[in-house]
Amino acid sequence: MENNNPYRYEEEEDNEDLLTLSLSTGPRPQPPSLPPPPPSLEQQQQTLFLQQFLTVPQAPPPPPSPPSFHNYDHAAVCQEITISHSRPPRSRRNPFQAPRPGRTETVPPPFPWATTQRATVQTLDYLLSQNMTKISGEVHCRRCDKVFNIEYDLKTKFTEIASFISNNRFAMHDRAPSDWMNPNLPSCEFCGSCLKPVVTKKRSINWLFLLLGKMLGCCKLSELKYFCKHTKNHRTGAKDRLLYLTYVGLCKQLDPNGPFDV
Repeated sequence: MENNNPYRYEEEEDNEDLLTLSLSTGPRPQPPSLPPPPPSLEQQQQTLFLQQFLTVPQAPPPPPSPPSFHNYDHAAVCQEITISHSRPPRSRRNPFQAPRPGRTETVPPPFPWATTQRATVQTLDYLLSQNMTKISGEVHCRRCDKVFNIEYDLKTKFTEIASFISNNRFAMHDRAPSDWMNPNLPSCEFCGSCLKPVVTKKRSINWLFLLLGKMLGCCKLSELKYFCKHTKNHRTGAKDRLLYLTYVGLCKQLDPNGPFDV
């Protein structure tokens, strides 16, 4: 028997309408979620304690480097650092060295016209006041093997040399001329060979005699260095340089007020 209840058909139609509406509008939106509850006071204290305990103090950042006043190339700086570490700096040698242990600056005067200072002679005024007008010295002939004594007039010879230096010092350029480097030596009266001055020890060199006879060029380089050392002159250089300093230095000793500044 069929059920012809009209209410049943109305209920089925209502259900179909609801199904159609739900399919057209999609799923029903969910209500918004509520925020989590704030932590309790006890939880906040525990979190703060853990942060203080686990935090590591950091060192303050280094101060910025000062601005450089020169724009150096990085490769050049590295090369300079490498060179400075590979070879330590050396101190400059003092050309005016003190005497070795056991030696002094003073010695007994080897000649009447010499002083107690090494490689130093008396002034011209002092020698003339002591009536020392002649300066003598010994020369040797190698062929005859004989020693002779030669004498020079002090004032005449010194005036000749001093005038030459005063007139030609700028043209010489602090170098001894060829006449000084290769002196015109006196001749032996027996064989005609050249006579060379007798030089034994450095402290006993007859400097004034060699100056007046223009025979300082016969000195060895070591003997010229000896003179420059004890007269506070720079003793490095070629022989013509040291020979020039020796000539001018001796003239300065004889005439301290003359034009003989080095």
